[in-house]
Amino acid sequence: MPTTHTAEKPANMPASLIASDRVEGTPVYRRGGKRIGTIKRLMIDKKRGAVAYAVMEFGGFLGIGNDYYPLPWTLLSYDEGQGGYQVDVTDDQLKGAPNYARDGWDFGDRAKEAALYDYYGAAPYW
Repeated sequence: MPTTHTAEKPANMPASLIASDRVEGTPVYRRGGKRIGTIKRLMIDKKRGAVAYAVMEFGGFLGIGNDYYPLPWTLLSYDEGQGGYQVDVTDDQLKGAPNYARDGWDFGDRAKEAALYDYYGAAPYW
């Protein structure tokens, strides 16, 4: 009969895995603590099993007039104290960043992904 092993995690140690639906809606902050948006969705490369980028929702009121900014996943780091993700982007970077209106992004376009990673100076996940 196989033995089942369960790893015990110390009570003060956070889990390193999280369900994607729990990431959606998580706030995004600048390093100084200013909230700049929320995670709308994660884009996962289903063949590689890697998060390609997060789509940050920014602006608008009650979902009207929102813009969506894909951010390379490697730019985000989780801050337990704030309960959200931190990213080092300036207002000027966001103004010129690749973005789209609701349902306006071609998620299968590798050229757009390459331009996104190049814009932020991040190494592509592929």
